[in-house]
Amino acid sequence: MTEFSPWLAEHLKVMSIWLGTFCTLGLFSILYRENKLYRFFEHLFLGISMGYLMGNVWTDTLRPKWWIPLWDKGEWWQAGVLIFGLFYYLIFFKKVSWIARLSIGFILGASSGLAFQGFVNDYWPQIPTSFKPLWPHQAIYDKTGLLVSKALSVPDAINNLIFMTILVCVMSYFFFSIEQNNRVLKRSAQAGRWMMMFTFGAIFGSTMMARIALLIDRLDFLVNDFGSHIGGQGVMFTLLLFLCGAVIFLAQRTDKE
Repeated sequence: MTEFSPWLAEHLKVMSIWLGTFCTLGLFSILYRENKLYRFFEHLFLGISMGYLMGNVWTDTLRPKWWIPLWDKGEWWQAGVLIFGLFYYLIFFKKVSWIARLSIGFILGASSGLAFQGFVNDYWPQIPTSFKPLWPHQAIYDKTGLLVSKALSVPDAINNLIFMTILVCVMSYFFFSIEQNNRVLKRSAQAGRWMMMFTFGAIFGSTMMARIALLIDRLDFLVNDFGSHIGGQGVMFTLLLFLCGAVIFLAQRTDKE
């Protein structure tokens, strides 16, 4: 690139910072209201994401697993995969649209089988491991000296007791075979509901932390990276405060109208 355009190579980093700033501010404009600038950068972001995804599909899947075996290793039979994939596009032709259903049905069936296999491999081992010992004990060995059960300390036993209590309460909440008129079952189901609410709250909190981390990253980019090109971090921080105040003022003005 230096030989082709020395000026572009010299100013490429600065241009990328300015472009990233315009894109960031354009996406932040949604804080005021829906507008064409936000729509443009939203579609630009989605288009770049799809292009990047297609590039990954080619470099990570199609090229090593289909193109190279077909042309370099002579596995000519893999050309049938291309024909099978082209069947998808026959859905746009009414007379032969039924052929597309063959590819769709095969992919859905294979995907369902893989998903079920992954579900069993990931969640089935959790069933036996849910049965935990509750009484502290020393390590237990069989007659051959093979370890049967690890030693369980008092704190570990308390943790297991808390785990089993939460497990039973949450499972009792989903017990709909009979009406929950029994006082013990009813209280257990209510406790399970509260425990699930705590869990969902923690999941939502972690999601919000991830979003806030993205926001902090963009603000750090505007203040430190872009700010150094327009007079310093203080100038950019002042501009951001001014923009925030303008957005709040315009939003209140729009609500009054």
